[in-house]
Amino acid sequence: MDRLSPSRIEAILQILHAARDVTALVVGDVMLDKYITGHVDRISPEAPVPVVRVESESSAIGGAGNVAANVVALGARARIVGCAGEDENGSALKAELESAGVSTEGLVTTRGRPTTVKTRVLARHQQVVRVDREDAADATEAVARALAQQVEELSGSCQVVIMEDYNKGVLVPTVVKAAIEAGGRHGIPTVVDPKRLRFWAYGGASVFKPNAKELEESLGEPIHPDDPDWLEGIRERLECEVLLLTLGENGMAVKGRDSSYLRVPAVARDVYDVSGAGDTVTAVVATSLAAGATVEEAAILANHAAAIEVSRAGVVTVTAHEILEQYERYRRR
Repeated sequence: MDRLSPSRIEAILQILHAARDVTALVVGDVMLDKYITGHVDRISPEAPVPVVRVESESSAIGGAGNVAANVVALGARARIVGCAGEDENGSALKAELESAGVSTEGLVTTRGRPTTVKTRVLARHQQVVRVDREDAADATEAVARALAQQVEELSGSCQVVIMEDYNKGVLVPTVVKAAIEAGGRHGIPTVVDPKRLRFWAYGGASVFKPNAKELEESLGEPIHPDDPDWLEGIRERLECEVLLLTLGENGMAVKGRDSSYLRVPAVARDVYDVSGAGDTVTAVVATSLAAGATVEEAAILANHAAAIEVSRAGVVTVTAHEILEQYERYRRR
């Protein structure tokens, strides 16, 4: 249930205002998203595939970079720690990040390891094919040490550490350990958006935010988001302070270390495209916590932010003003 009653609208205003003083350190797999948009009017004579006549091309930030961009859209600041290849795409990625207002001093340039690029070919508002250029192997120990050093150097001026895992080799044990220890050393929250490969490797995190599919696959059994005792058992196994489970059209389930349990229903009415919704939720939860919100308040704000994101095409950022407007519309229903 949405517990931010009309009498507590001031709480939202205070959180969103305080977010302007937040700097988030985002650690994880940064990537460049490319889009080729065109028109299809025939099938290739060479193979049974459509021929796309290119009309436009564009680039955007993907992966952990999108989380950082969402943090900035909220009015906060973001620093990114990740890898970029010593290539043209790496330069383009850095330029896109800086254009979005994200500090790139923590990017580690990797020779021999290309920048992760996902190229999507679109026609008639549908994806025809996706082409991935990447090296998803674990970062070498030398690169991992360089990443960990960036975490240690940059975390002291931040109010939250976000770990965004896309299974592209950045969040190896050395880097995860540095990020969680930095949170403890500076007394700031650590928020994890995991993937299956190292799902159980984030012990000590403040907030662990899997989606239903990730949790079910990692457990190898059905999930029970409406059972607080079951969620508590999972939270203990994960060794996190708060388990925040996103459930798509069914909202979220939040289980804290104490007896606290919250089910947040989804507020989205028109779902157009779910791409990037998880990144938006991660950014809003982390920024809100750093701004002084309770976990309950952070989850509710993130839920409203997700409703905005999924109502639009593609991966987009959500502003603080848009969240406030969305919440006001929801209250008036």
